[in-house]
Amino acid sequence: MLYCTSKYTLLFAIIFIAMSAYGQTTYYITAPRVFDGNQLHENWALIVKADKIIAAGPATEMSTPAGATKINYPNATITPGLIEGHSHMLLYPYNIKEWDLQVAKETDEYRTIRATIHAKNTLLAGFTTARDLGSEGAGYADVALKKSIEDNIIIGPRLLVAGRAIVATGSYGPKGYDLDNQIMLGAEAADGMDLPRVVRDQIGKGADLIKVYADYRWGPNDEARPTFTLDELKLVNEITLSSGRVMVCHAKTKEAIRRAVLAGATTIEHGDDLDASTAQLMKQYGVVYIPTLAATESTSQYKGWKKGVEPEPEAVQNKRRAFKIAIGEGVIIGMGGDVGVFAHGNNVLEMELMVNYGMKPIDVLKAATSINAKAFQLDTAFGKIEKGMKADIAIFSGDPSKNISDCRNVLLVMKDGVIYRQEK
Repeated sequence: MLYCTSKYTLLFAIIFIAMSAYGQTTYYITAPRVFDGNQLHENWALIVKADKIIAAGPATEMSTPAGATKINYPNATITPGLIEGHSHMLLYPYNIKEWDLQVAKETDEYRTIRATIHAKNTLLAGFTTARDLGSEGAGYADVALKKSIEDNIIIGPRLLVAGRAIVATGSYGPKGYDLDNQIMLGAEAADGMDLPRVVRDQIGKGADLIKVYADYRWGPNDEARPTFTLDELKLVNEITLSSGRVMVCHAKTKEAIRRAVLAGATTIEHGDDLDASTAQLMKQYGVVYIPTLAATESTSQYKGWKKGVEPEPEAVQNKRRAFKIAIGEGVIIGMGGDVGVFAHGNNVLEMELMVNYGMKPIDVLKAATSINAKAFQLDTAFGKIEKGMKADIAIFSGDPSKNISDCRNVLLVMKDGVIYRQEK
């Protein structure tokens, strides 16, 4: 987890000075390697003016623009700003405080103040964009957080927010309280013909996308079971699409994944029980898999599993199996860790586990840049380094296309042409 040092304090003090000069600064940026979102290039250069990349290519074919600020890092790799696919800015690790207690006992104001630090840590870790998939009981605080970033009140990644998210009545938590009490739920309950109203209300209050829990732990033995019917999910998606937005689905069980895909979900979150048939269905429909490996490993460790000492628990084994199937069946895999379950700013943990579970480092880089950008309908401006794209850039010491953990060695973070972190 990142912490504010005196170096960062000075940097934050000058950020707003930099913003006042927005549109005037030109940068000429070089490093031995450039990952453009799809492949690695050696000895490339970038030219950034205002908030755009105006040139990218072999350094031998470019000249430094007059008056440009030169930035060069030896033994480093330039990438597009990384994109976090599944986060909860209003949550923090459950080994610090349990989810139930965060949702039921902390005020929205307190949680929002904490979230400003979560947003800062995410950006300084090299993640310039993030999907926030539900405020988990904090109403539309994520909408306010997004606007505060956009208005330069605080710093953080650009956010795509889901607002309250949607669950089936009786399925979601917190649970186990005296029924005479009215306990704040972690999402908004709706069913049947009430779904269109709730979808429209969430959109009207600022949701960029609609997140639906297609299953949850509400079975007879608290096991995950599908919640919404296929027709209900189709209804949600029809209303969502008519607004120009997309539906994304929390789905762990095979049947929930099947219903979500057939209903039109653009991404499947978690997918713990993914098998060959559901993987093939996802591939057929072009649905992107966001695996959230780090959340499963983290919660398992919170429950007492000693990683590297004890055998992997069933939940981790299932996730590893599902991820291997997804790779083998050619499912499109994005990057999203369910950050908030573990620390904001430690987002790279998900990327490390993706490699550990069988994906090549360069494919993980693609997942965290161009694949996520396309999956989230952002690919006309983000996720690639090429002329005309927005100037979202990260520079890491080393070569993350070979060692993904080098993404922890952050040297520079630029969002919209503004530098938020720059190491000497």
